Amino acid sequence: MELMKAIAMRKSTRSYKSEQISDESLNTIINAGCAAPVGMGAYNSVHLTVIQNSDLLDKITAVTAKVFGNPNMKPFYGAPTLVIVSGKPNEKAPAIEVANAACIVENMSLAATDLGIGSVYLLGFLFALSSDNDLLKELSLPEGFVPAAALALGYPTEPLTKEKDLKQTIQINTIK
Repeated sequence: MELMKAIAMRKSTRSYKSEQISDESLNTIINAGCAAPVGMGAYNSVHLTVIQNSDLLDKITAVTAKVFGNPNMKPFYGAPTLVIVSGKPNEKAPAIEVANAACIVENMSLAATDLGIGSVYLLGFLFALSSDNDLLKELSLPEGFVPAAALALGYPTEPLTKEKDLKQTIQINTIK
């Protein structure tokens, strides 16, 4: 698939089949994330945690539902794979971990689309996750790293076939 076609077909998938994605597809998606630009080239300041363990996904879901007061909440929309992007905060570059995570997630999302795999960028559940120290420990993050963004992955219940028009939908001003 061409890049512009992948961009046009990418959408936030909110309904997944239970079938796990292949290791080969996961590795392709992860490699795309690792090719993303990272501030100051500090690749040692980012970390990926891949979760395909349904028990751990259920624990995170339960904590998220409790924190947000919604017992029916499904923060991963049934996706069987979750990739959490964590970063090491840097006083000299405030919020760099969030910017880095955004670039990594976007690369992974486009690679997933290219493979016919659905994805959705996730952020809200991280607030709940970060409030549970025991659950954070289960992620085995390197010392000083904090979750900054995540991507749910799986085979969509409806195939990714519709291309959206690529047009300017954001307000723009040009200074020459």
